[in-house]
Amino acid sequence: MKFTKMHGIGNDYVYVNCLKERVADPARTARLVSDRHFGIGSDGLILIEPSEKADFTMTMYNADGSQGAMCGNGIRCVGKYVYDHGLTNQEHVRIETISGIKELDLTVREGKVEQVRVNMGSPRLEAAQIPILTEQKEAVNLPIEVDGETYGITGVSMGNPHAVVYLEDLDNLDIETLGPKFENHQCFPDRINTEFCKVLDEHNLQMRVWERGSGETLACGTGACAAAVSSIINGYTKEQVNVKLLGGSLQIYWDRENNLVYMTGPAEEVFHGEIVIV
Repeated sequence: MKFTKMHGIGNDYVYVNCLKERVADPARTARLVSDRHFGIGSDGLILIEPSEKADFTMTMYNADGSQGAMCGNGIRCVGKYVYDHGLTNQEHVRIETISGIKELDLTVREGKVEQVRVNMGSPRLEAAQIPILTEQKEAVNLPIEVDGETYGITGVSMGNPHAVVYLEDLDNLDIETLGPKFENHQCFPDRINTEFCKVLDEHNLQMRVWERGSGETLACGTGACAAAVSSIINGYTKEQVNVKLLGGSLQIYWDRENNLVYMTGPAEEVFHGEIVIV
C-alpha cells in the first residue's frame, strides 16, 4: 500500500490515495499503521476517495480503528495533498465528510499549498445533539464529577463531540490519567474529545487535547474550533481567537451572524512510501 505521512501542527495521519489504492480493512489498517513502534506512527488513517457530491471524500479512522466523523487538521492536509499531487488545480476545494461537505481555500506559493482556510460549518450547542446526557438544553459550564473533583464543561459539536474544560495550569496536567476518565464518562454516551484550556487574554487560548480513540495529540482542529466557540459563549474571548496547541497555533473565527466557524492553519507533507499489510 502506497501512503503519504502528513501533519497539521503535529496532528499526524497516514494518507492513502484511494483513487489509486484499495484498503480492504481500514479499521485494522489504521491500528497497524498508527503504531509508533511497529508501524508508521500516526494519530490515525485518512483515505482520500472519490465523491459524487463534492470534489473528494475524506474518510478517517482513529489510531484504535474507530471511525471519526471529522478532523480539522486532517482535512487541511487533504487539501494540500490533492493540490500538490495534481489531483486538482483549483484553489477552492470541496471535501465530503461524514459531518457534511467542507469548503477549503488554499494558499499556494511556488506551486505548493502552505496554508488552508476551512469553513468548518455551524457549531451545535444542543446537549442532545452532541450528545451529552443532561437535563439542560445546552451544556454551558455544566458541572460534572471526574475522579472525585467537579469540573465545569461546555459541550460543542463540530461534527464530532467536544467537552471544553478551563484550568489554570496546563503544564502540570496529568492528562494521561484524566483524559480517559473524561472520554469514558457516563455523561458522554458516544465518548468525548476533551479540550483542557487556559484563557491567556481575549484573543488567545492555550489548549491541550485528549482525543477519543487516539489519546493526547499535539493538535486538534475541531477541538480548537470547539474551544474558541466555548470561550466566546462563556465571555472569555472575542470572535477571533488564536489557539495555541502543543504542535503550533490555529486561527479560529466564529462568524456569529451566519453561525459559521473558520479555521486557518498550515499543512505539511513529511514523507511517502510503501508498506506491506499482512
